[in-house]
Amino acid sequence: MTMQEASKKVNVDKELLAILCCPDTKQDVTLADDSLIASLNARIEKGEVKNKSGQPVTEKLDGGLIRADKKILYPVREDIPVMLIEEGIPVEGLA
Repeated sequence: MTMQEASKKVNVDKELLAILCCPDTKQDVTLADDSLIASLNARIEKGEVKNKSGQPVTEKLDGGLIRADKKILYPVREDIPVMLIEEGIPVEGLA
């Protein structure tokens, strides 16, 4: 990992973040902390992460939006939240 990757911060517009919610349960979402993203990326590298549709997650996360109950994380790639139910990553027991 280069220094640039390590220090890259996800930049999701605060107004957008305020109106986003889980497309499945309508719970609020918040930016996931860096340690959770780093942990998930390490597991993605090993092929251990699947999304809600059961497909392996192969692309590392730039960041993520975590649901209020901390059970599902929606990927953020190139500062764009991927708010599709099937793209959600169940994080219970992963982090």
